[in-house]
Amino acid sequence: MPNFTARRLLPRSLPLLWFLSIAIALGSFRFLVADMALVMPDMVHHALAQPWSLYLHIAVAPLLLLLLPLQFNAKLRQQRPVLHRWAGRLYALLILVSGSAALALAPQVSAGPVAGLGFGLLALVWIAVTAVAVWQAMQGRIAAHRRWMIRSAALTLAAVSLRVFLLLGVPIFGFEATYVAVSWLSWVGNLLIAEWLLHRQRLPLGTKKPA
Repeated sequence: MPNFTARRLLPRSLPLLWFLSIAIALGSFRFLVADMALVMPDMVHHALAQPWSLYLHIAVAPLLLLLLPLQFNAKLRQQRPVLHRWAGRLYALLILVSGSAALALAPQVSAGPVAGLGFGLLALVWIAVTAVAVWQAMQGRIAAHRRWMIRSAALTLAAVSLRVFLLLGVPIFGFEATYVAVSWLSWVGNLLIAEWLLHRQRLPLGTKKPA
């Protein structure tokens, strides 16, 4: 059985995926200083009612997109394992913060309860999947840890999928219909792709790290 790496699963598309992650992360920081009414009018009610939750989510989520390429860098993982572990702990903590903020915002999503439920479930599943990944690492089940990290990454990359789907869907279906659809497609679709890739890899789940 070959050793597991994310690069074997997506050898050609990973550079584009990481480029999009970094570009979207850097672009998202502008929302911290821009006039919300101009750049994100649909978020103004969040800024008024739940400013802490909104700005925590806006500030933390881009950091996660920046961390992803580092966490899946095989060279860094092999040559700097301590740095990899601490970056992983930071990644998990930031997901707890960003996911909790997103969960607080979900019931008030302007697109309605269907979109709110989609984003709320995303936040819950995101936190839960990442917690399982951390637990597997703590137990020394490295192959299983990496499988769950693939799932966690797929959910983190919902931020990328959401923007791609909006870009493609809004001109055809309008913003409201597209936004409701992407509240589910952006993460459910990513998870399905991740499961398909993991099924192809067929990794052993009980691998223990050497003593």
